[in-house]
Amino acid sequence: MTTSPRARSVAAAVLACLLGAVVLAGCGEEPPDPDAGTNGVAKLTPKKIEAKTRSAASGAEAVRLAGTVISKGKKYRMDMRLTEDGGVGEMTLRGHTFELLRIGEQLYLKADESFYLDGEAGEDSTSEKAARKLAGKYVKVSSDDPAYRRFSGFTHKDVLLGDLFVLDGRLAVGKRGTVNGTKTVELAADGGHGGALAVSLQGKPYPLRYERAGDAGVLTLSDWNEPFTLKAPEEKQVLDYGEEITGAS
Repeated sequence: MTTSPRARSVAAAVLACLLGAVVLAGCGEEPPDPDAGTNGVAKLTPKKIEAKTRSAASGAEAVRLAGTVISKGKKYRMDMRLTEDGGVGEMTLRGHTFELLRIGEQLYLKADESFYLDGEAGEDSTSEKAARKLAGKYVKVSSDDPAYRRFSGFTHKDVLLGDLFVLDGRLAVGKRGTVNGTKTVELAADGGHGGALAVSLQGKPYPLRYERAGDAGVLTLSDWNEPFTLKAPEEKQVLDYGEEITGAS
């Protein structure tokens, strides 16, 4: 059975129309919006992202910082919870893990004997007798003690968060990713060499990860605006650093 040239021509025209409709329909489909369901920060300029991130961070009443910081040639590992009134958590330096607690202006330090013998509490090592007395206790550190100046900054929310915004170099919006399951966009300075922030794309644009310039450490930030209570240790667990060392020397 054969078809006439006219019939074949009509069929070809119908087929062309159908294919054209399919192509047009495909071309008319919008690609998925990567910012759908986000806070829209990724669409902003680098400077506006920085400003919004800074505002969100400074406005939060509490935050948790965990990771590493290299400062003056020393590597600190930290896990600190910070609020406007102080901070509490653990730090590790040269293999020594110790606790820091600050309530208002009063700083407490709790460490083992080796921490004091190794001189990490100040410029000089402590005598063995004093170190044994101080070990495992919450030691009240005087504000004019070298240890206070050395460690209190790690308990100040504003001090640590201020360090997050040391982005040295031309800012650019970088890659997208996730931090602990939360979508983020990267804000990088000098291609990341001057520091980089991973900014949350869900809820408020909090910084969730910070890579310090010069490979000087990486911090993750969580528990934003989640309140907690700072509690002073029991009196029987507290020793005065100066008095105890003087009395034990």
